Amino acid sequence: MRFSPPLVTGRLLRRYKRFLADVILDSGEEITAHCANPGAMLGLTTPGNRVFLSQSDNPKRKLKYSWEVAEADFGRGPEFVGINTSHPNAIVSAAISAGFFGELASYSSLRREVKYGRNSRVDILLTGDGLPDCYVEIKNVHMMRCPGLAEFPDSVTARGAKHLAELGDMVAAGHRAVMVYLIQMQANRFTLAGDIDTKYAAAFKLARKRGVEAIAACCKVHPEGIEIEKIVPIEM
Repeated sequence: MRFSPPLVTGRLLRRYKRFLADVILDSGEEITAHCANPGAMLGLTTPGNRVFLSQSDNPKRKLKYSWEVAEADFGRGPEFVGINTSHPNAIVSAAISAGFFGELASYSSLRREVKYGRNSRVDILLTGDGLPDCYVEIKNVHMMRCPGLAEFPDSVTARGAKHLAELGDMVAAGHRAVMVYLIQMQANRFTLAGDIDTKYAAAFKLARKRGVEAIAACCKVHPEGIEIEKIVPIEM
């Protein structure tokens, strides 16, 4: 995924009400940007941090700018982190279509936001002749408390636990289900933050026992764009 037009750079003043961020641009202008991330964003919201924003020319939008990338230091020096949770579905969809995920490459059809489960929509539904339908749920990962180790979630997510249960139900019904954790930063391992959400960690373990597959994919993030780079091991 490429950012076009190029992102605008500034410094974070504050993030508040979850979806708003005040930023002073390098030009000196102070603006309010949309923050498409409902999580706690631990380690990413320190005032003064460099941030990168996209801008829209849509006159109907209330906020012209959207926060896309943060610069953070996880003990390895400054690095880029993708914080916009509206991008992972498109990034993973493109990677599946390009054959990046070998275990999913045999499916011929990909649909997004398909109704399933208990009044939910699965992020991706893969289908193919002679293959079980494959339900793919995607979560954005942007927390790192130990250098190299990405973690999810960064806040309690009852909705995320519900999705894991519904994926397990799909497996029980004879389908296939895959949980994809898209790490929008450099990492070499992934784990669950059970100290932050014990119920989600328990739901993940149960889902795995029921046959839900899990993949953690690491991205290369920079102000020009975001690309999936490699699969990393999941540690429990």
